[in-house]
Amino acid sequence: MRFTDPSLSKIHEKLLRGRRLGFEDGMSLYRSDDLLGVGRLAGLVREEKFGRDTYFVRNQHLNYTNMCVNRCVFCAFSRDRDEEGAYVFDLRTAEEQIRSRLHEPISEIHIVGGLNPSLPFSYYFDLIQMVKHIRPEATVKAFTAVEIEFFSRLTGRSIEEVVRELKRAGLEMMPGGGAEILSERVHRKLYPKKIGPVQWLNVIRTIHGLGIPTNATMLYGHIESLEERVTHLLSLRSLQDDTKGFTAFIPLAFHPENTRLSHLKTTGGMEDLKTLAVSRLLLDNIPHIKAYWVMISPALAQVALSFGADDLDGTIVEEKISHMAGARTPKGMSVGEIRHLISSAGFRPVERDSFYNIVGEGCKHGA
Repeated sequence: MRFTDPSLSKIHEKLLRGRRLGFEDGMSLYRSDDLLGVGRLAGLVREEKFGRDTYFVRNQHLNYTNMCVNRCVFCAFSRDRDEEGAYVFDLRTAEEQIRSRLHEPISEIHIVGGLNPSLPFSYYFDLIQMVKHIRPEATVKAFTAVEIEFFSRLTGRSIEEVVRELKRAGLEMMPGGGAEILSERVHRKLYPKKIGPVQWLNVIRTIHGLGIPTNATMLYGHIESLEERVTHLLSLRSLQDDTKGFTAFIPLAFHPENTRLSHLKTTGGMEDLKTLAVSRLLLDNIPHIKAYWVMISPALAQVALSFGADDLDGTIVEEKISHMAGARTPKGMSVGEIRHLISSAGFRPVERDSFYNIVGEGCKHGA
């Protein structure tokens, strides 16, 4: 394999020998002008793990409130209690949201929201129980590490006690939001009221220890440096070495519109593709890399399948957080549309559940 960037040949050699990439390798990949070369390396790893299989899930998002005490600088979703556009779903409204899609065979309910001090902890317990009662066949994937830490402070209970109680209600998996960039510098500047890098990692460690798998994310394209991105990825990899609790990694392209960072430019296709490829190459112990079509567009998500991504997330159904930040993508996608997106890119669509068990016809390539 030939590259226009000689540093990629050295990385290719390390991969062929089964050697783990390090910080300097990550920096070389990010700094390389040979985008196609970086993509080919990531594509090789993806092909070895999954062949042409590309996963998706029938899922529904429920963003139960946008009232939030943190008011992070980069967030277009959050509102103060008396601010125009602020909302909170009571349990009846949340139930209506879930029942409205009962005609669809949804296998995952994704629940996240703001940190709303007016809601008692019993609300979250009852919310999960309600969803499991209506959708017993669906996996409840709910609450980020940031929300869990908030519930802990709200109740005076430990992280472990909070997670055990929610697990008793029916919590089975958790999303990976709230890490943003695992950098104390960025934490102080953009989300000082939110838990920082060390605390986020510790909360996730506790969650994994209780048998709850999670995803992991990285919000990129704002004020972070390339060094901070690579450090973020390696921090996740180190935790995964210990816990093996991360199921998938999702790079999240920052959308500055309607935020206090609206002066920043949006990420471009080259940056998005390179970030996906670098993630695949550095995160050798996290099985799946998602190309989140909501944030990078369905068209670019197709290309991402050749840059290391093996999952397009899912049908979504009414995502709010990214769209309030200016995302121009659809708020949902039909199964037919997502299958066509995958197959027309030259890959094989494979429907999964939250734990990557295959739903319907087809069998998974490899492990």
